[in-house]
Amino acid sequence: MQIQDVLVRYCYAVDDRNWDAYRKVFTADAVIDDTKTGGIKSNVEDHITYMKRALSKILLSQHAISTVLIEITGDTAKVRTHCSCPMKVALENGGTQIFFQGLWYYDKLVRTNEGWKIKDRYEDGYWNYNVPHNFAF
Repeated sequence: MQIQDVLVRYCYAVDDRNWDAYRKVFTADAVIDDTKTGGIKSNVEDHITYMKRALSKILLSQHAISTVLIEITGDTAKVRTHCSCPMKVALENGGTQIFFQGLWYYDKLVRTNEGWKIKDRYEDGYWNYNVPHNFAF
């Protein structure tokens, strides 16, 4: 349950754009790899900079995670989680559009003095639906 809590906190941190909460779910030396979804591979601080820019066009996002598979060995855990995420984006004509994206998070977590934290995150299995024409993060 503690590991699932970390994953849920990640989702809310991104959706709320709460970058202090985002930092707290990762280790200081974490590596985040969003390259499959058009993002970057970086450390937490560089990823926050990227996310602020990438999500600037998104009016609303709702990360929904499910089917969490956890394999714990001592103080490390390998986790695979499905994420579906509807997003509301502003269009150039003043309207809005909803689109969907989905992916698998592949995480390595470690147990720290502050609880479980994500040390490595890789995204794969990316799909999208109804993305506005010419939209890019």
